[in-house]
Amino acid sequence: MFRSLAVVLLTLSLAACASGDRRNAQAPQRPAGARPITLDLPTSRETKACFADLSRAEVRYSPLPDRDFGGGCQIVGAVQLLDIGIPVTNLRAMRCGLARSFSGWVEHAVVPAAHQMLGSDLVRIESMGTYACRNVVGTSAAYAARRSGHATANAVDVSGFVLQDGRRITIQGGWNNPDPNIRAFLRTIRASACRRFGTVLSPDYNAVHYNHLHIEDDRAGFCR
Repeated sequence: MFRSLAVVLLTLSLAACASGDRRNAQAPQRPAGARPITLDLPTSRETKACFADLSRAEVRYSPLPDRDFGGGCQIVGAVQLLDIGIPVTNLRAMRCGLARSFSGWVEHAVVPAAHQMLGSDLVRIESMGTYACRNVVGTSAAYAARRSGHATANAVDVSGFVLQDGRRITIQGGWNNPDPNIRAFLRTIRASACRRFGTVLSPDYNAVHYNHLHIEDDRAGFCR
């Protein structure tokens, strides 16, 4: 009798484990090009804390709905930055952590560097965008099969800076510019970005980045 009871209990236990595994399994990835859907997800504690950090820094933002675009492309815990003190072109959805670090980088690194090293105040930053459902480009085949940080709104490409005196400093035209102050400014803000973000790629990395800084909040510790 006791042996029979033990067998029954073991069977029930295994069934419960299997049921739990099914509940905890990740949902299958939706195919690329699938119709976008809005996700009904609770706001994580990390994202709530990030919202609070943006508010304390007096950054104006709007939380965005979580969406799945298929093929591993998602926007979760993202915001639209409305005002960080300096206008930035082409900003769309950004993961909140990226938006927080980007705002701090602009305020505490880019703005003072422009004033101190170029002798003029910064009036606008030009970007090539944030979210894009695509793979990594311009690298080995193994990496090219991976989704870019842009596919989860966790990267931004910065291409230029406009100064109050009318000068426009671009990554493409300034990286090897004959003016040493312009070269120093761009390398200084790259070095600062490398301390704040996980991945920072510049023209020194490969030809694809000849005209922008790719900035990603991924904890990879890669700067070039």
